[in-house]
Amino acid sequence: MALLTCENLSLGYENNVVVKDLSFQVDAGDYLAIVGENGSGKSTLMKTVLGLIKPLFGKITFGEGLKKNEIGYLPQQTVVQKDFPASVWEVVLSGCLSKMGMRPFYSKEEKRLARENMRKMGVTSFEKRSYKELSGGQQQRVLLARALCATEKLILLDEPVSGLDPKVTAEMYETIKELNDGGTAIIMISHDVGAAIKYANKILHVAGNVFFGSTDEYLQSAAGKRFLAVTEEKYD
Repeated sequence: MALLTCENLSLGYENNVVVKDLSFQVDAGDYLAIVGENGSGKSTLMKTVLGLIKPLFGKITFGEGLKKNEIGYLPQQTVVQKDFPASVWEVVLSGCLSKMGMRPFYSKEEKRLARENMRKMGVTSFEKRSYKELSGGQQQRVLLARALCATEKLILLDEPVSGLDPKVTAEMYETIKELNDGGTAIIMISHDVGAAIKYANKILHVAGNVFFGSTDEYLQSAAGKRFLAVTEEKYD
């Protein structure tokens, strides 16, 4: 059974439909890149999967024991988030909040998990530092460690390399790929079509004519060829 199945989704706010008739699934170990023009509904889809907003129509089903509150999430960073006044340890440990229920304190296991994920992301040496003092790349690694505390089954990433320099961008993509190679399914919103094609095994193009399929199929599709041509022209 798939980790996540979305069937005939219509998304939007109140009566404002952003995207309709959207169907796709994410299996264990998948790397799904969500691409499309600005305003096409990519972030709305992400919020809907997370349960922050309800679909206007259609349904979302979770499988393989995955619960809605067990999805790791790395949001697109805002200025306020970058200046968050907490230590790295506090930020990472907060990824365990969904596991606590009514308990007022973190368990030994949750603290162990936080330290393990900090080690995986190479941020252990920053443990006592203020999050807002870190570089953009370091902050993203901290947020990935936080996301892993929620679950190692599925992580949603919203423009994870936005604002990073080319060297740090390449390092972040490799880190995400390593997580995927280790068995974590990835759903990533990206304007970087080149990276989407390089790393993802599935592409979801959210636009007027929705496309969902393998990366190779996307490259051969009308939607893929058109979007790639427009993107290349934009950055040429």
